[in-house]
Order: sequence, then structure tokens, then C-alpha cells
Amino acid sequence: MVTSTLSASLGRALRSAARYPRRPLRSFATVAHNQLSLQTTTLPNGLTVATETHPHAQTATVGVWIDAGSRAETDATNGTAHFLEHMAFKGTNRRSQHQLELSVESLGAHLNAYTSREQTVYYAKCFSKDVGTSVDIISDILQNSKLDPAAIERERDVILREQQEVDKQMEEVVFDHLHAVAFQGQPLGRTILGPKANILSIKRDDLVSYIKTNYTADRMVLVGAGGVEHEQLSIFGNWDRSLGAQGLMSSRLSHIISSNQLANSYMSFSTSYSDTGLWGIYLVTENLMNMDDMTHFTLKEWTRMSIAPTEVEVERAKSQLKASLLLSLDGTTAIAEDIGRQLVTSGRRMTPKQIEFAVDAVTVDDIKRVAQKYLWDKDASIAIAAVGPLDGLLDYNRIRADMSSLLY
Repeated sequence: MVTSTLSASLGRALRSAARYPRRPLRSFATVAHNQLSLQTTTLPNGLTVATETHPHAQTATVGVWIDAGSRAETDATNGTAHFLEHMAFKGTNRRSQHQLELSVESLGAHLNAYTSREQTVYYAKCFSKDVGTSVDIISDILQNSKLDPAAIERERDVILREQQEVDKQMEEVVFDHLHAVAFQGQPLGRTILGPKANILSIKRDDLVSYIKTNYTADRMVLVGAGGVEHEQLSIFGNWDRSLGAQGLMSSRLSHIISSNQLANSYMSFSTSYSDTGLWGIYLVTENLMNMDDMTHFTLKEWTRMSIAPTEVEVERAKSQLKASLLLSLDGTTAIAEDIGRQLVTSGRRMTPKQIEFAVDAVTVDDIKRVAQKYLWDKDASIAIAAVGPLDGLLDYNRIRADMSSLLY
């Protein structure tokens, strides 16, 4: 009875619905496969302009990547590039510091800068409609900074306080020491902030000289990403000629470290420069007695990686690396950073798809070959740096001997 009643009701409903036009079925949204491409132009003065336009983006990141950082300094001028970064927002010949700040605030933009060992970067995150004004502000800063002597004196104290804060960050201190050991007597061995004596003695002439030597069009890449048209960046055409992946852990080694409580925290790292780099491990531990075991297990895993890495491990590492690299390109600022860094370093940019293909092409044999070349070669350089009680730290000769015994 219930069934027949339900059937009759359903039949009436269907006949009634047939009298009305049928509504189209709602379809699911599909992903638009817009092929974003990098457009580059080298202007007659040597400046490279590079853009990746996102047609519907309401914001953009524009900036200048300069092929100069602390590596372009001498012992006497170490710290100059970073000092210049601080002076960038202190006023120009066209805008006072107050006017500069108001100009940026009125746009609702964010203006920033940073210095590394090989690059100096000035960039702005802004609305698409304000790209032209933002580029003009960056241009003004780079070409017309006032470098007022009184402002220079005031900024010394600011940089010294920054140095004090950096000295409290153990990881920063360890990596500065590591560079000093790995690149003894070379520019890469110096810190970015410079020694206190230099911070106190750097003069306006030093800043002006650094600008004249390094802030030239042929050493710069003007980058735009997001809602920006390539032609919008042509303002730099009149420039006066006279800009990596989170630490990944070996799953087997991280399991050994965790299960045996050998360290409070641990990561592997790879710091790359244009012609060299640093690769290794960084750890924090409270138990100095664990250092010997920690070193032993690390070297043992490195040995295994040089001789018999497994296909599963390599594929897992490739997946982690691709995720880390590709997820880091989230947002116009990250994309602009990627474009600028690659063009300054190598003169070309690998697209995310090219990066993915390159990582996918890595084989087990590649891992063994590279590990044997850089970890076990008798001429390979080893650098060790540490902060804190050093009683349990193994010295260079012991580690080198252990590496040889494990391999042979």
C-alpha cells in the first residue's frame, strides 16, 4: 500500500515537472589551465626587465634584484651593503623620509628590502593600479638616496642593536661561524652585518662608492609578478649606467635521532651560491655525551647514501623536495623573489614545471655519484662550527678519519 501510494505520487510529480522547462544541471567548476610565462627584456643600458603576469590578479609585487651583497665588499668595508639597506628609507633628493613613508602608506603598499651575501633586494607589494608609482619609489630610492650624514650616525645604533639581537639567535651565529670556517680569507666568509668596528666607522663615501660600483643597470633585474604589465616597468629604461627549500630530514636518520634522543632538533641544509655552496646538518642538543653517537650515526647514513640508497628513499625525497620548492611559490612576492634570484644567479629562470622535471629525473645512481664526489673525495672540504659548551664536539681529524674508515 505504501509502495503503490509512493509510486503514484512520484508519477504525478514527474508529469507535473515535465510541463515546465528543464533547468540545466549545475556543473562543477573546472580549473582554468592558464599558461603563465615569463617575459624578459634586456634594455640598451643592460637592465633586465622580467615579468610574470597574472591577468586577473588585483595585486602585484615589483622589485629590483641587484647582483651584489656582502660578497662584493672588502674587509675594511664589510657591512656596507647592509648599511645601505638601512639608509634606503631615510629620504631621497625627491622625497623626505616623511614623504617617502606617506607615499607608501597612501598606496596601502608594503615596501621592504634585504641583503644577503650575494644579493641586495628592494621590493614592494602593492595594488595592480599602483605598480607605476611603486616602481617610481624604488627607482627614487636606488638612484637618489640622500645618505644624510646625521641619519647615517643615527642608524649606527640601530644596526648595532640589530647585531646584538642576531647574536642571541644561535642558528644565525652557528651559520656565520660555519661560513667563516668554510670560506676562510674569502668574501663569503664574512658576515652580512659586518663587525662592530666597521659599523662604527663606515662613512658616507663608503656608501656612495658601493652604489657607484654595484648599483649599475647591468647588475640589476627589475621583476614584476601578479597584476603587472611588462610595459609598465619601462620607467627604468633611463637608468643611469654611470639586484632557497626548507631543511629536509633523512627519514631513517631522523628516526634514529628521535628514538635515541640524540638531539633536541635536527635538520639537513643546503645553502647555494653562484659558484659554490654549503651542505650538511644542523642540530641542537642539551646532552654533550650524545655528540659522539650523533656524529657516528650521521656519517653512517651518509656512507649508506653513497653506496646503497634505496629507490623508495629517493622517490620519497623527490616528492618532499618538489612539494617544498613548488609550495614556496605561493603568492606574487614569492614568485618575484624566485624570478629575481634565478635571473641574477644564472641568467635564466627555470619554470616550476621545469623544476619538477629536473627533480623527477634524479636517479639512485645520481645520488650515489654526487654523494661519493662531495662527501668522500679526499679533497672535499669539511667545516665544523658550534656555539655553547664544546667539550663533546669532535674535531676535524676525528671526523675525517671516521669517514674514511666507514667507507673503506
